[in-house]
Amino acid sequence: MNVRSIVKVQSLIGMTLGLFFLLDVMIGVLYHEAYGLFLLFDLLFLAGNAALYLLLRKEEVALHIRESILSVNLLWILIGIAGAIPLYLYTPVTFASAFFEAISGFTTTGATVYSDIENLPHMILFHRSLMHWLGGMGIIVLGVGLLSVINPTGSLSLFKAEATGIQIEKLRPKIKDTALSLWGIYLLLTLVDAGLLKLFGMNWFDAVNHAFATISTGGFSTRNSSLGYWTSPWIIWTTTLFMLLSGINFLAHLKLFYKDFSGYRSEEVRWYLIIFAVLGTLLTLVHMDFGHDGLGHAATHAFFTIASVMTTTGFATIDYGGWSHLAIAIIFIAMLIGGNAGSTAGGIKVIRYVVIFKTLGAELKRIIHPKAFISVFIDGVKQNQAILSSTFGFFALFVFTVGIVAVYIFANGYDAMTSLSGAVALVGNVGPGFGHVGPADNFGFFADLDKIVFSIGMIIGRLECYTVYILLSASFWKKF
Repeated sequence: MNVRSIVKVQSLIGMTLGLFFLLDVMIGVLYHEAYGLFLLFDLLFLAGNAALYLLLRKEEVALHIRESILSVNLLWILIGIAGAIPLYLYTPVTFASAFFEAISGFTTTGATVYSDIENLPHMILFHRSLMHWLGGMGIIVLGVGLLSVINPTGSLSLFKAEATGIQIEKLRPKIKDTALSLWGIYLLLTLVDAGLLKLFGMNWFDAVNHAFATISTGGFSTRNSSLGYWTSPWIIWTTTLFMLLSGINFLAHLKLFYKDFSGYRSEEVRWYLIIFAVLGTLLTLVHMDFGHDGLGHAATHAFFTIASVMTTTGFATIDYGGWSHLAIAIIFIAMLIGGNAGSTAGGIKVIRYVVIFKTLGAELKRIIHPKAFISVFIDGVKQNQAILSSTFGFFALFVFTVGIVAVYIFANGYDAMTSLSGAVALVGNVGPGFGHVGPADNFGFFADLDKIVFSIGMIIGRLECYTVYILLSASFWKKF
């Protein structure tokens, strides 16, 4: 095992993270808050990572798939600890709670342990949002862009270990260029979203924080009532639009810059928009019947809720946990969908459902026509058996992980709705669930051990199961 390469990668991304954390300190300076401890921690963190990097500066980074997978898993633990320390220093929570909050931030889950968010220091509110924003596109992807400066040919395996989706498509000649171009699109969407939110009534601090949380499909808010704090329908519809955009494969957005609209015409995007429209319409009708609201008000909150849950953002405008059972069922279906592969959204992803249902359809045809040779095509491309097996394998691992977390919560004395929805919300990186973990509640009441277990569940979901579970395979460690 090439330990030096692993440490060098960790130190490089650690330095990058430390530089970004200086933005938190700047917010503390701007709002005249006691930023001294935060600055001290960040300087020590930066210095430690810089020392490791300088010590290994002549070391050629050689990451094979095993080292890449180990690096990614180790990195998520380390950035969780790094993100937790400022929370532990400045808020009255245990370190396990701070670690849960940091992992929830970086994995863009959006589940929180804080009940009174508005009383947190501005630099801590920004720190939470910044963790979302960095984790949204994947801090590893940023690391790939930087790593390839050192080792231009050795970073693709790390990109594969982190990036979500079925296949990785390179639009630029070098993987570094693709990664940095994706970050460019990510930054552009963030700036436009923040500008529109400011235009429609938010102050700059709230606008930037909510743009970070929206484009990353994270869900941390600066207000106790989340987006419900603002009554402007323009703010709600703007956030709905950008959540929907962030749930689309970012490669489709990148292709648009090359005047290529094919990304938006893919089967996954079409089904993603159809599912959103159908569930949003159904929830609007149910909400009109249950809440006796007008069409405009019902549609605003219904489509916002479906976009928030389906893209695993986790924002809320009202406590939908108190709606009818039919409404909860519709929202729960949205929780299970997820966004597109290659987006910042979590969950199972629409493309996997497309593959699963097409494969099941093919199997049914084989029963009727046993001698026929029937293939599965996505966007006109024949899918090989490895893709089909990987898709069904992921689905099985996702369900298995949700089951384990749900049983764990249930065994601790909570009701079935809290247990199941909480497990889906954590592993699917959705954020809020139902019952005791609904949109008007938080995860602060759980024990410290529970929060560590939940943090592991969020990491498994963020890394799409395989990257974590492979560590349990004996064959993974044989050649180390």
